[in-house]
Amino acid sequence: MLEANRYSVINIRRFLNSDNPKLGESRLLQVLSSFSCPRNPDVEHFLKKNSAEFTKKNQSVTYLVFDADSMVLAGYFTLALKPLTIRGETVSNTVKRKLLRVSELDESSDTYTMSAYLIAQLGKNYANAAEKKITGEELLVLAWNKIKEMQYLGGGMVTFLETENKEKLLSFYRNNRFSQFDTRQTTSETYESHELVQLLRLL
Repeated sequence: MLEANRYSVINIRRFLNSDNPKLGESRLLQVLSSFSCPRNPDVEHFLKKNSAEFTKKNQSVTYLVFDADSMVLAGYFTLALKPLTIRGETVSNTVKRKLLRVSELDESSDTYTMSAYLIAQLGKNYANAAEKKITGEELLVLAWNKIKEMQYLGGGMVTFLETENKEKLLSFYRNNRFSQFDTRQTTSETYESHELVQLLRLL
């Protein structure tokens, strides 16, 4: 159970849109410099190099999670709205019926296309033992609660994420009520292509 008021969740727009000299983008970059995630360099790279620009362009929004007592940066998550296509053969009939409420069905290909909430990034801060301030499950719950706020304001039903094909990661998400529905091969000019597992959870 997540303890109320244990964490402070701050949208980085509060920094980017502020005229307060104690905030602003320079202060944001200073805060982000305290983040370290050697277990997943991509998570650290995104936060420090891409999160601000992606938020400015409305491609996604990043939320910083601080321990409320010490105001240490414990972790972060990034949310986005993305088009998603799900093949009918990969989900149960119960899920199909629910997807029909919010998607367009292409009967010829048996695919359901919709707008969905994407948990694009989820990462704990391993600098100075900050990772002890929060568990992965608590961080995911904070992201999920934010998505529920978005759903209350704008509707929708489907949340998904993509993760590496590693049993420890897959077990973590399965234990938090996400179900695998497909895989995707990455395409990048910089990095070697690899497989990501796609998982969904219905609101």
